[in-house]
Amino acid sequence: MIDHIENKKIKLKAAKISLIVGSFLLVVKFAAYFITDSTAILSDAAESVINIVASAVALYSVILSSKPADKDHPYGHGNIEYFSAGFEGFLIALAGVVIIYTSIIRIIAGTQPSKLGIGIFLIAASSIINLILSLYLIKNGKKTDSLALIADGKHILTDVYTSGGIIIGLIIVMFTDIYIFDPIIAMLVAVNIFFTGSKLVRQSVGGLMNEVEPETLSKISQILIDIRRSYWIDLHELRFWRSASRTFIDFHLVLPFYFSIKRAHDSDDLISVKIKEVLPDSQIKIHLDYCGYELCKFCEYQECNVRAEELSTEYKWDQERLTGPGLRKLSGYEEP
Repeated sequence: MIDHIENKKIKLKAAKISLIVGSFLLVVKFAAYFITDSTAILSDAAESVINIVASAVALYSVILSSKPADKDHPYGHGNIEYFSAGFEGFLIALAGVVIIYTSIIRIIAGTQPSKLGIGIFLIAASSIINLILSLYLIKNGKKTDSLALIADGKHILTDVYTSGGIIIGLIIVMFTDIYIFDPIIAMLVAVNIFFTGSKLVRQSVGGLMNEVEPETLSKISQILIDIRRSYWIDLHELRFWRSASRTFIDFHLVLPFYFSIKRAHDSDDLISVKIKEVLPDSQIKIHLDYCGYELCKFCEYQECNVRAEELSTEYKWDQERLTGPGLRKLSGYEEP
């Protein structure tokens, strides 16, 4: 696990590298276009312009999301990464549309590229660099839970797919002199680019809407089930939401009514420690409730000396139970 400071350093370094490398490759691809006058290479170069803008937005979002919580943003600034990912997804989809449009124009105009050997070499070299960069960004994005870096990495990975399709198209054109393959290959690759961008937009909207992440919910639930104590009479209304790498978790925990404040908070501390072992950048808020005699039939705490009745109704702690309503509501009991 990495701490918050190391997390910030990794994200900033990755975002800066993305911007620097992207700027260099932009020059290379436009040089290839001016040499060849290829529609497909022009499309690839145009997408690199979007890569630069997207990388700059990703860098800004990483810098802002790394700032600590303040008076105006008590939960931090992490949600900016969802905006960044959504904006980048929009740019990716837009690039797909522009490439399709440009290709159609070139088909109608009937232009013929030249010096394709040089163009293929430059695009292939750029593609290899972009592949390494995209894998680096995605790896560090997952390591730091940065949606902005993951989105930037996936964006650049679509550029790799684009370049691969373009190289195939240019090789076909070079050996067959069928120049229409140049814009057609560009159009086919553009369809994949468009759907990749749409998926990123959908993911960012889900984050902004605090959509449940099944994998994270499963992790939290399993931790609580594994460390359950017999005097934890009920745990319910488990919820969480993400803000960049931070996870905010809250739920209700029912304990015996005669427990001291210190003993109740011992459970709070235990839960926080165990969850942070898996989700280190998390904030846990537990609403401590006290039991009543109506819960005795559910209680497994055998050391209790004041129970009104013995355990008679067993229930299984699982994800559905932890996220659902409390036992009081399920048993029809109404608060006085």
